[in-house]
Amino acid sequence: MSTTESSSFYDNLEQMDIADLLANMNKEDHTVPFAVNKAIPQIEKLVAAIIPRMEKGGRLFYIGAGTSGRLGILDASECPPTYGVPFDLVIGIIAGGDMAIRKAVENAEDDPNQAWQDIQAFGFNEYDTVIGIAASGTTPYVIGGLKAANEAGLLTGCITCNAETPLAATAQLPVEAVVGPEFVTGSTRMKSGTAQKLVLNMISTSVMIKLGRVKGNKMVDMQLSNKKLVNRGTIMIMEATGLGQAEAYDMLLQHGSVRAAVEAFEGR
Repeated sequence: MSTTESSSFYDNLEQMDIADLLANMNKEDHTVPFAVNKAIPQIEKLVAAIIPRMEKGGRLFYIGAGTSGRLGILDASECPPTYGVPFDLVIGIIAGGDMAIRKAVENAEDDPNQAWQDIQAFGFNEYDTVIGIAASGTTPYVIGGLKAANEAGLLTGCITCNAETPLAATAQLPVEAVVGPEFVTGSTRMKSGTAQKLVLNMISTSVMIKLGRVKGNKMVDMQLSNKKLVNRGTIMIMEATGLGQAEAYDMLLQHGSVRAAVEAFEGR
């Protein structure tokens, strides 16, 4: 039996009081960062392979079903506002299409041919990377997508929470974050989902930093989509230039980003 399907270390959950339920879930959650830490060498290899491909015009695709697919979409959707990159640079695809983001689509994950069709809808080039996300490591939709991507000459990686899975065997650069049995047996939206989110954070953030989308420790290309971010950008310009708040604010609105405003100031 796979680790993600193994019986929980806890039983008679319905008889636990609320405090014990919460404490025991939290206790299990504490194990997740340690599992991810063990996978850092695998994550490093994947990130190091992605960066030069994206520098040549490649994109990053995430494919997954259910929770795994939703996590990929979440990570992809946050890259444009955070780093100012195009919306089609990091693309999240879920089995069953966009309607599956909110509601499960029956049998969508069982089609091994659909993921590649979904990727082709965006077009692809030789420098693209496809990362399959599946806690079980056995999802046909994801495995089939990686097989087709391999055949097309793309770079492939995966994020799974079981060891020695068919998915990891298919991916050129697998990441295995084995977190152990779930608190509720088989509920991989819990520890496995948390591990996948942490790994996705590490991949996309590292890639964006190395692509020059962070200066110092600041998101200098972030989109100014609300008052909070405009205020944050103003403060960043003040810190970088020594300007007062009003002038920094005016420069931010004039130039459209922290990076552009600071470069304009330095070019005076």
